Parts: sequence; C-alpha cells; structure tokens
Amino acid sequence: MTPQPCIAQEQAAEDHAIVVEAGLAGERDVRDGLSNFGATLAVEATPIEEWLELEFGVTVLATSGHTELSSDLVFKKPFRLSPTAEFMIGLGPSIGRTVDGPEIGTSHGIEVVLDFMFWRSKDRGWYIEPAWSRNSGSGERSVSLNGGLLFGWH
Repeated sequence: MTPQPCIAQEQAAEDHAIVVEAGLAGERDVRDGLSNFGATLAVEATPIEEWLELEFGVTVLATSGHTELSSDLVFKKPFRLSPTAEFMIGLGPSIGRTVDGPEIGTSHGIEVVLDFMFWRSKDRGWYIEPAWSRNSGSGERSVSLNGGLLFGWH
C-alpha cells in the first residue's frame, strides 16, 4: 500500500541531518567568456535548524588547456518554499588549484550561491545551484551552474 500524498509530503518536509549532492558543474568566466565543465560532490549539514546550513563541496572542471580542482565552504540560510521544496542563499570562501596547463597554481576567493532543492521522496531529490564567484588574486569573476541528485539522511 502506498502512503497518502500528504503523508509523503510531511516526510519529505523533515530536515535531514546530512545531505549529499552529486552532479554536474559548469562555469563561465564573465570577462573572457571561457567555459569549463565537470562534476561536483558536496556534503551539507544543519548545525542550527531553520537558520544555518553548512556545505562543503569539491568540484573538478576541465576545458581545453587546463584542469581545475576547487573546494568551497558555504554558509547558507534555508527557506522552506513548500513541503517538498527548499531555497537557500549562501556565502563562503573558495579555493582552487589549476593542476595543468599554462596557469598552474592556487587561488582563493569568495562565492555567493542560490540553492534550490526539490525532494521527490523522503530521502531523494534533485537540486539546481546557480552561483557567482570572484577570485581575490586575479579579480576574475565567474558564474556557474551546478545540478544533480540529492541524498538525505536523518
């Protein structure tokens, strides 16, 4: 017997202790228009219910000429849009390492993130996450879009 829709929605509305995001990533430099594509993996925890979520993510981006490995720690404020949808706005530091190509090196910066999560069941769903970032050394600005699957644990 399948649960009634209202019961499934109530279960999906429960906050998860840990959420894992796995998906695809794309980034575009605002100044020169170069694009990078790759994969991303993030873990999110909720230290203060309805007030603060912390997300630590790792992304690998590649384009012709170089590969970049980056990580970030984003502090997010969550908002519940419906029993199965959440919106978060976040800000945090990022660090990147270009591992090959003409500009090998490490950089750091800051990013602003908008995170939309849609729970299709109690512990599974999907997300889309647009972001803006700025590299503090070079002043490079970029926009990015990540999206993929969500897995939650209580």
